[in-house]
Amino acid sequence: MISRAREWPLFLRIFALMLLMVLLVQTLNFALVLLMPLPTPRVQPLARVAAALRSGTDPSGMLKISVRTDEPHQSQAARDRRLADRMATALSLPAGSIRVESQVPTPFGIAGPFERARTRELPPFLRESAGDDLIFGAFTVSAKLDHGRWRSVEPVASGFEPWRWRALLWLIVAIVVAAPFAWFLARRLVRPIRLFASAAERLGRDPRATPLPLAGPPELAEAAVAFNEMQARLNNYVEGRTTMIGAIAHDLRTPLMRLTMRLEHIAPEIRAAAEADIEEMDQRITAAMAFVRDTTQPARRQALDLRSLAESVTDDFADRGAPVTLEPGEAIVMEGDAPGLKALLANLIGNAVNYGGGARVRCDIEGAATIMEVIDSGPGMEADDLARAFEPFFRAERSRDRKTGGIGLGLASVRAVARAHGGEATLAKRPEGGMIARVTFPR
Repeated sequence: MISRAREWPLFLRIFALMLLMVLLVQTLNFALVLLMPLPTPRVQPLARVAAALRSGTDPSGMLKISVRTDEPHQSQAARDRRLADRMATALSLPAGSIRVESQVPTPFGIAGPFERARTRELPPFLRESAGDDLIFGAFTVSAKLDHGRWRSVEPVASGFEPWRWRALLWLIVAIVVAAPFAWFLARRLVRPIRLFASAAERLGRDPRATPLPLAGPPELAEAAVAFNEMQARLNNYVEGRTTMIGAIAHDLRTPLMRLTMRLEHIAPEIRAAAEADIEEMDQRITAAMAFVRDTTQPARRQALDLRSLAESVTDDFADRGAPVTLEPGEAIVMEGDAPGLKALLANLIGNAVNYGGGARVRCDIEGAATIMEVIDSGPGMEADDLARAFEPFFRAERSRDRKTGGIGLGLASVRAVARAHGGEATLAKRPEGGMIARVTFPR
């Protein structure tokens, strides 16, 4: 059992990691406030602005000059009005012909503290050092010309200023620092999902796979217990059905033996036909028991060369005179049950030889899958028969003659072996005639 007292619930772990991320980001923001130098305000001497208004040019290139016909707005800030009066005196213009406005943005149209910051006076140390001889930040100073026109001077936009570059660099640093923690959080969140996805995929390949470990947070441990119980119930259900089929097949042999003994007292012509039927029934029972045994016993997986295994099976058919060939290629190593794979390939080749007159075998790697194909040039199968070909005891050949049709468990066994390896088996008609049996294994 798990010591639940030593394990944090999963939701607490997620909450703690998210809280840690928030604290980390806020710490970086606080460090930005403490360490990042304040942006240097743009400062222009009042004399330079007056000269630009007088001449209409600015040799320094720091001021932008324009002519407008609409009357500019006059700021009501005390300092802006004083600057307007000083500018009018410097230019020998009448009062009211100069407009000064310090353009401090008001976010979202909200005044309040932003408006008060714009209208208040300079700090004492700036008033003492510069007084009204300097103008700071963004501004517009306009002088009235003739015919109702106004000449306006404002600072040239400096684009992406250095302090903005520093702020952007700090943001990048914050992202780089927070990224490993975010990556760690994401991995911790998806780990239980990946664990259960892997367990479900493993259960599909091998119902007798090792149960999930009962470790981790309480929620994960409880889910692992439920998953393991589900796996056990599925195995018990399948084993119960196969055991019942095997028991029925075994018990049928007793009445068949009694029937064989009673045939000694009937006419010879009737006895021969009855003995043939009893022999066929016995062969069917034997095949059914072998099918149940092969699909329920645990397979022993080992590394093997699929091409070498296919070569040994094709050579056996070729030695018996069957027209079977294997396409050349590189070695293909995979984990598998060698006897089961040999039986799978032998069933497919046997069907191709019996119904298609020969077989061509191909082993290859396509993307993330290993494939094995058995191709023939026979008459093929009807579409309805293809849909039922892998059902136990189904035979496309309707004569029920063992010499031409078999028992009907060959393809069912093929699919069972393929799925036990996590793969799939399919049949399809070839456009040029014949059939192609394809078995796909994951790598």
